[in-house]
Amino acid sequence: MGLRSRLARLARPACRARQKFVSILLVLAWFSMGLYTPAMLWRVMMFLGFLVLGWSGWSHAADPVLLDVRAEPTGGVRATATIYFPVAPAIIRQLLTNYAHWPELFDVRMRMAEIREQNGKVFTDIRIDHAVIPGELRLLSETRTLQTGELLTELKGGDFKQYHRVWKLTPVDDGAHTKAEFELVIEIDTIVPDWVVAAATRRDLDSHFRIMREKALVLQELQQGRSQ
Repeated sequence: MGLRSRLARLARPACRARQKFVSILLVLAWFSMGLYTPAMLWRVMMFLGFLVLGWSGWSHAADPVLLDVRAEPTGGVRATATIYFPVAPAIIRQLLTNYAHWPELFDVRMRMAEIREQNGKVFTDIRIDHAVIPGELRLLSETRTLQTGELLTELKGGDFKQYHRVWKLTPVDDGAHTKAEFELVIEIDTIVPDWVVAAATRRDLDSHFRIMREKALVLQELQQGRSQ
């Protein structure tokens, strides 16, 4: 068998998979016609179209990071990641605990409706306007620092069935850099399937980690400038 024939055989499963994927998107859109407003449906179709055309490029959109995102069989989406930041852990922690500026760490549109700190815990009321999810999502959560130093965020209410996030920051290179271990479990009260939420979550986290790295470097430069 020639090289061209073998390449054609290898390509056929991928083509069938993409055709199946497109068919699923079309069926999803058809069933959604009565559930979305025209504006919401247009946003979802634009995003799903981007999934088809740009899926393979997402893994290269952000700085190198070990990221795994998958839909859970029992419902929801689980994401785990290991990220290396070229700054000290204190700078990353400063970004993660600057609650008023959380929206600046994401490409997704969101706003902080309320921030309340009490007994070492920080309660946040976040409103999220996501291209995939119809309407404005409300996320009520509480963040605290564990005795191990990890930052834990847990669900308190809103439009989510599950929300659990953990950041573990470890100094490396004599404390000059940071190894960050990240875990996120989410389940949204929505008609949008978990596999679509998983794809959107991967893209959002890629952007999130990239933005964090950029802001961390800027913050490090500012702090070094003040110390000179």
